[in-house]
Amino acid sequence: MGKTFVVIGDPIDHSLSPNIHSAVFRELNLDCSYIAYRIPKGELEDGIEGLKKIKVDGFNVTIPHKVEMMKYLDKIDESCSLIGAVNTVTYKDGILKGYNTDMDGFLEPFKKKKLNIVNTKVLLLGAGGAARAIVAGFAKEKANSITIANRTLENANNLSEFAKKIGLIANAIKIDDVSDSVKDYDIIVNATSIGLKNETSPISLEGINEKTIVYDIVYMPMNTDFIKKAKEKKAIVIFGYEMLLGQAARSFEIWHGMEAPYNAMKKALLGGF
Repeated sequence: MGKTFVVIGDPIDHSLSPNIHSAVFRELNLDCSYIAYRIPKGELEDGIEGLKKIKVDGFNVTIPHKVEMMKYLDKIDESCSLIGAVNTVTYKDGILKGYNTDMDGFLEPFKKKKLNIVNTKVLLLGAGGAARAIVAGFAKEKANSITIANRTLENANNLSEFAKKIGLIANAIKIDDVSDSVKDYDIIVNATSIGLKNETSPISLEGINEKTIVYDIVYMPMNTDFIKKAKEKKAIVIFGYEMLLGQAARSFEIWHGMEAPYNAMKKALLGGF
């Protein structure tokens, strides 16, 4: 019997997940399909009932359902409860179990490139969507400190409190106040959506060097202004698509109980650009 996997969200037509997973099913000759399914805000409960009726084996959850979906799960793994959001679900024997692959997906490129996080000073831009998972990842990998820079200080403060609770030295500032302190950090992450519409980098990268790790979680376009400025300074660059690949690989492992064919996923993803 073939298995069915779905990604739910709204909007959903831009999702790259169907390309990635379908390519892997072909590569491994798995009798599975993966489709995008639009569930508008406010219709999640009905949507999930529908997915149960067609007996899906698992699904990914994107905006705007990642937090609300928590209410409908029968079981959650610890990444999920720590981050307070879910993006990967298995449906087996009538049980919905939730996972969050944001943290592992975010950390994967560091592991692939053997980049050190232990004792580093981190600057995180943005306090929304994936930011909590990113903070959790840095805490897990024993970074030393994190500065959270955001447009609204309140959100940055909340995230900074969370960071302290899980073992990081943390503080919050407004994004405009980063200015020339940027050179003091080992790792700089853009977790805002700035760059999606080709906007100018949220901060100046004046003063960073070839040891600085610069990571943009925006994956379309691949070369955001933030990434271009990092490359001019010969910094170590991590692209948004690398996090996306890490997340997809982790979902695959959760659903199929085997290692994801990373290169096949990468080829499928980059073919979509």
